[in-house]
Amino acid sequence: MTAATAPLIEVEKLEAWYGRRRILNGVDFSVNAGEIRVIMGGSGSGKSTLLRHLLGLHKPRSGRVRLLGVDIGRASERQMLAVRRQIGVSFQGGALLTSLSVGDNVALPLREHTSLDEATIRIMSRLKLEVVNLGGFQDLMPAQLSGGMVKRAALARAIAMDPKLLFFDEPSAGLDPVVSAELDELILRLRDALRMTIVVVTHELESAFKIADTITVLDQGNILMTGTVDQVRDCDNQRIQDLLNRRPREIQVDADAYLKRLTEEAA
Repeated sequence: MTAATAPLIEVEKLEAWYGRRRILNGVDFSVNAGEIRVIMGGSGSGKSTLLRHLLGLHKPRSGRVRLLGVDIGRASERQMLAVRRQIGVSFQGGALLTSLSVGDNVALPLREHTSLDEATIRIMSRLKLEVVNLGGFQDLMPAQLSGGMVKRAALARAIAMDPKLLFFDEPSAGLDPVVSAELDELILRLRDALRMTIVVVTHELESAFKIADTITVLDQGNILMTGTVDQVRDCDNQRIQDLLNRRPREIQVDADAYLKRLTEEAA
């Protein structure tokens, strides 16, 4: 496989643990250039833990994560800095700095990671705000924005340096259906206009089915399947159908196993 066709993200046999509890069980998948990949699953499925490993915030206990060709579990600080300059992240709550204006939030990556003059930085940050339909809002403070506007401002900051890879954490969380649909359209436009590769972590089915080229379904730390929207919809896996149809999992309590786990955790 040539460098031109190599996946931008490669995850191999990734395991993650919190104490004695295993969260990810040998996860394997890859994401190709120009793709919108949705990572979908219910609460507690391991989505957030997987995202933190993809961003290099957690190092693999075992297995490997390669981002833009770099094994980020073994990368030096200098290599990780180079990788992070090529990725953008839009966090679930926006994570805007409340003491900075919207324009200064968007300009922050440019000021930190480039030697551009201030006039150019202002122009570039305003262009990115125009991309997300927030033109003219650069002087407002984050507290003056609605929930949807905060999401879009965070997105403008995430794309400030024209990243190769863009990560979204629950982009539709807390938004009304109309604003959520607008954000979905914006994600599609970014992929088409800026040719970004986008990874979206979500549990919102309608949004996932609208934007995804490929969906990876995660459940209790295991990948149940990776496929197109139609393949996921038509899959006969019982757990996937439970997720799609909002059917609760039948909870079975093993008293002996529960007592044993409590004893081990107390030891």
